[in-house]
Amino acid sequence: MEFKQSLAQRIIIAFALMSALVAGSFALGIVATVHVVEEKLISAGLGGDLNRLLLMDSVSDWSHRPEPDQLFYFSNGRGDFELPKDLRHLDPGFHEVFRNDLSYHAMVEIVDGRRYVLLQDQSDFEERERVLFAVALVGFVLALALAVFLGWILARKVMAPVVRLARQVRHRDQLLGLAPPLAPDYAADEVGELAVAFDATLGRLRQALTRERLFTSDVSHELRTPLMVLASSCELLLENPALDQRARAQVERIARACEEMRDLVQTFLMLARTQREDAGMAPKVSLDAVAEQLISLWREPIESKGLTLLFEPGQPSTTCYNATFLHAVMGNLLRNALHYTDQGFIRLTLEAEGFVVEDSGVGIPEEKREAMFQPFVRGNEQRGEGLGLGLSLVQRICENQGWSVSLSNMEPNGCRFRVDLKIAPR
Repeated sequence: MEFKQSLAQRIIIAFALMSALVAGSFALGIVATVHVVEEKLISAGLGGDLNRLLLMDSVSDWSHRPEPDQLFYFSNGRGDFELPKDLRHLDPGFHEVFRNDLSYHAMVEIVDGRRYVLLQDQSDFEERERVLFAVALVGFVLALALAVFLGWILARKVMAPVVRLARQVRHRDQLLGLAPPLAPDYAADEVGELAVAFDATLGRLRQALTRERLFTSDVSHELRTPLMVLASSCELLLENPALDQRARAQVERIARACEEMRDLVQTFLMLARTQREDAGMAPKVSLDAVAEQLISLWREPIESKGLTLLFEPGQPSTTCYNATFLHAVMGNLLRNALHYTDQGFIRLTLEAEGFVVEDSGVGIPEEKREAMFQPFVRGNEQRGEGLGLGLSLVQRICENQGWSVSLSNMEPNGCRFRVDLKIAPR
């Protein structure tokens, strides 16, 4: 499993590991050095004591005794000086011997074929080593704790400009044209370069958003004139009594498409004007008024397809919403339900602060549900009509207005779209 740490935590960990490596190596070096030096000193001391014993007394009449913490043996010795069997195999030189749960340092000499052994209790030596090891361990722990503390202070110092830059990017809308640049607030170091990169990227984003807003506004504005021509032409044609029933139905279909396109153009034009003052000046309408208008508009095409249109008015609140956006959201969901439903029903249910559109259509596969609100994603690719922009537009409008839209499947088939308007109006 991969563990994800923040940059500050990584600095602290790196500082602590480096300090642990240095302090640990230093402590082990001290312990090993002291151990080797003490063994050399003890070896030299035992060798000197053994030589003094051999010079001071004769083997035939031994009377000199070793130090209180020492034991002296030699081959063919009498009484306490007799060489024990467990020491007879030792070669000349310095050794470490364990006898009866006690440890000794031993020095062995062979003179004229006779083996001499001098033992010295190493309890004091072991106690000094334990104290030394404890001191080294405590020093290592203290050094590690100090390293963590210093690493924490260092991480705060190092990360302070980065955290400040992140807060500025997060809490100030840098995509606004009046937003000040970030780079002048920082030194010419790595963080300053990051701020310069942020300014450059945000500048390109501002330009791209401006171009998109201008393009959407210009296209929407220019489409109004031909749409008005089409709409007026349809009205004139419908006033002609010479039209037969089939031609009249086609003209009515063109007129309805023009009306839908005009609403869509108006929606895009308003989305291009995302400033608060423009949104406040938009016309307002209640939820039930938009629902009744769309029900009357969509009843004929829905029923002509052999579907049942169900409308449950409920008891919606009297709150008024942006007329263009609410009309576009509800209309696109009804159009989407009509497009993907071949038999059964389409139901529009009004709630206190929202509405639900349900259908008995083909439904949406589980793997596609998350992506349905993205542009150019369609529920059933076998259907030839549509570019997959309707739900994307619904999602964009809801984000713009602070509304929320959710999608779930119905049993045994079909979709349920729920739009919550309680965060609006703004």
